Amino acid sequence: MINKFLESTNIIMEPLDEKHITEEYCSWLNNEEVVKYNSHGIFPHTLKSTKEYVESSQNRSQITLAIIDKKSKLHIGNIAIYKIDFINSNADISIIIGNKDFWGKGVGFEAFSLAISHCFNKLNLHRVTAGTASDNIAMQKTLEKLSMKREGTLKDAMQRENKYIDIYLFAILKNEFIKK
Repeated sequence: MINKFLESTNIIMEPLDEKHITEEYCSWLNNEEVVKYNSHGIFPHTLKSTKEYVESSQNRSQITLAIIDKKSKLHIGNIAIYKIDFINSNADISIIIGNKDFWGKGVGFEAFSLAISHCFNKLNLHRVTAGTASDNIAMQKTLEKLSMKREGTLKDAMQRENKYIDIYLFAILKNEFIKK
């Protein structure tokens, strides 16, 4: 049974919990291509370590949601709203689409749209940020399509294949999102 938290045309997002911990989910986190642009591929993931992560992923400073394809009912990825700071009224968002069959189909855009809307309309935040590797062109295009602006660069902030790459920081303010 789906525990719907957020919904759009093609996806439902529900709280990430124990029912999502499967061999397939762990395989995403260990797949070099899936984790190419994030930190999941640094340490190996097992069912036990993934369960520990999931258990710690729901608290007052983080909301982690499973992304479910409406048509197939498959768990295809996750999105996290994290570093939620109610004093300064901001948060970060990150995403992983683990099921490669759903790459390039707009799922990331839909999930980010829902998460940003939740940040502004339900959490009443003022600012939302996201970071991505300088060579992750697809994510940069998604963030720009969401009207997020590139605000800065963390020089040589990520090491991959024995070379350092930059992380681009994007942000959007509540009034900018509402205008869009």
